[in-house]
Amino acid sequence: MHAVFATGGKQYRAANGSQLTVEKLPGEVGESVVFNDVMMISQDDKVNVGKPYIKGATVTAKVIEHGRGDKVKIIKFRRRKHSLKRQGHRQAYTKIEITDIKVA
Repeated sequence: MHAVFATGGKQYRAANGSQLTVEKLPGEVGESVVFNDVMMISQDDKVNVGKPYIKGATVTAKVIEHGRGDKVKIIKFRRRKHSLKRQGHRQAYTKIEITDIKVA
């Protein structure tokens, strides 16, 4: 069984037992998180697609860890203007493990 759900402005494909890295979510390590924005569920040969979401369908996951990604360096350089701007960014993430996919 596979599902496509949305969180943090992105879409993810999930199966039972799979681990995903998503945008940072509230919750402590070991807690359970429920995603209600399920767009598609496939069981064997049957595919259920929502418009845009499937009513009553949920994807449940367990929080494994919180962290921050690698640093992205941003450099803005204007030639002949004596101007240079440097900036860095590290995106926060949450690693989750899919525990259950339910269809209403």
